[in-house]
Amino acid sequence: MTADLRAIGHVLPAVEAELLTYAAAVTTWHASSAFCSGCGGTTRVASSGWERTCTQCGTSHYPRTDPAVITAVIDAEDRLLLGSAQRWESSRFSTFAGFVEAGESLEDAVVREVQEEAGIVVERVEYAGSQPWPFPRSLMVGFFAHTSDTNASADDEEIREVRWFTRRELRDEVVSGAVTLPPRSAVSYALIAAWYGGTLPEPA
Repeated sequence: MTADLRAIGHVLPAVEAELLTYAAAVTTWHASSAFCSGCGGTTRVASSGWERTCTQCGTSHYPRTDPAVITAVIDAEDRLLLGSAQRWESSRFSTFAGFVEAGESLEDAVVREVQEEAGIVVERVEYAGSQPWPFPRSLMVGFFAHTSDTNASADDEEIREVRWFTRRELRDEVVSGAVTLPPRSAVSYALIAAWYGGTLPEPA
């Protein structure tokens, strides 16, 4: 019997979760790195699996990490803005996310992604924490984005709907089953819980 690390990561002991995260990231990298990106030659494992060396040109290759910003948007009334992505079921709402582009700072990525996905102008960015996410090779960097702009609108490409929530509204919607939150193992869940101020509600 197998289980998805994303689904069970939060119930595993910390050491086991960390080891499985390393294993998932490194094995996925090996599976996709059999050939040199420079000359196309085959690569071989080196440095106990933390390096691959091209057998033709000798170039060393290392596991790559793609940073992504995960952002909880909060307005002046302390409401939380969440979005429902087109690729999810319509009831699922989460924070906003996007990969950092070349030459872009993490803070600039937060401002850009929130503007693109929710039409909101961010005024202040606050770092919250980070999380390795080996699906396949990401580093999730969590932020709170503060704004007085409440004219949110979904981009209709990646995001189908955006909604502002008070704590009571979020609780009632989750308990009724009308809103589904991200999995507990995700940094987006931790951001929502930090704003909520405690353990998030469960469906009745």
